[in-house]
Amino acid sequence: MKNKIIRREQLKNVGFISTRFHGTDGVSLETKKWTHILKKMGLKCHYLAGQLDTEEACSVLEPLADFRHPEIEEINNACFGASFRPRAITQKIHKIKHLLKDAIYHFIDKFGLQLLIAENALSIPINIPFGIALTEIISETEIKTIAHHHDFFWERKRFLVNSVWEYLNMSFPPHLDPIKHVVINSSGANQLALRTGISSILVPNVMDYENPPEPPDDYAADIRKVLGFKDSEIFILQPTRVVKRKGIEHSIELTHLLGKKAKLVVSHDSGDEGESYFFRVQSYAKTMNVDLIFASDIINHQRGTNPDGKKIYSLSDLYQYADLVTFPSSYEGFGNAFLEALYYKKPLLVNNYSVYAFDIKTKDFRTIEIDDYITQQAVDYTRKILFDKDLRQEMVEHNYDLARRYFSYGVLREKLDAILRNLFGTFST
Repeated sequence: MKNKIIRREQLKNVGFISTRFHGTDGVSLETKKWTHILKKMGLKCHYLAGQLDTEEACSVLEPLADFRHPEIEEINNACFGASFRPRAITQKIHKIKHLLKDAIYHFIDKFGLQLLIAENALSIPINIPFGIALTEIISETEIKTIAHHHDFFWERKRFLVNSVWEYLNMSFPPHLDPIKHVVINSSGANQLALRTGISSILVPNVMDYENPPEPPDDYAADIRKVLGFKDSEIFILQPTRVVKRKGIEHSIELTHLLGKKAKLVVSHDSGDEGESYFFRVQSYAKTMNVDLIFASDIINHQRGTNPDGKKIYSLSDLYQYADLVTFPSSYEGFGNAFLEALYYKKPLLVNNYSVYAFDIKTKDFRTIEIDDYITQQAVDYTRKILFDKDLRQEMVEHNYDLARRYFSYGVLREKLDAILRNLFGTFST
């Protein structure tokens, strides 16, 4: 099957492909933003992944695409951290690859797809057969594809010792003519070109700054009580997963050093990077006498109830009631939590990670900034921001105006329109 040449005005059906479109991880959240813009541009969006919370009518659930599938976990455990792989693992990779190719071909045919958007599926090898399958289909059909790269394997230490270099060089990412590569930071663009010779387009993560959030409503009015806060306690929010590079120790230390009654809430779970760091920060919080609350069991992208009937709050609800947001990551592909804190007009502590230093800080945002450790100056400034209402308001309004200029939906629409014109040409007259 060879993809026929179509003009821009004939483009109707777009297929998003990833291991997961579910919950509040950065890839899923950013996909929702791209979907919103593409629908506004008159396109129909469809989804294939191993975990989905999208509408069933426009989606294909493929369990083998899930990086948590037992057979995919078996492959990952055998291939990373080892310098060779057994023949049986090679056979398993190719067996699953063929099954996934059938699923992707079915996805394309079912919805008449004319454009694929691979969300990190061709970036980071958490599902090797999936990446190979998608690469081969693009090569076989020449279907136009946007490879949206949130991070790369060379940015993750755990992928650097492996027995699958030939697959990484082939598919993570592939160097194919039908693919337009999109990165979310300038470092990614530089490293992609240096390592592979692939050129890319920089499209930053965004928020809908043209439409500010609605004021808090009655639904989440009890969220502080549910989380265990007393009226006088400071609500410090770290809206990240529980993984080492998120630097939760820094937030624990800040909470301790403030010398005020405060609790620290972490919004997400550990994701795909294990549980050892979770136990580490639990122990550290106990040592520092800090109330640390993991809220992932009651937080999702949307409100609802869990199977036991327990109320589920949105990530937005957490932001609305937080007094301070902490984002002390040592590395980020971009930093959705940074943009979200600005969107909800919250003061923000941020570590000076490289992408922040080069792509965000240069825009003149005002933050409580640290360089890999908490200083007394940062603690004093945090106290000042928390208890000086006028200073805090001036800070958050300044940040919101800058974010609207550089990281809004309008910016994303302009970028996506340019990419589509590059792939399909301009509208005929």
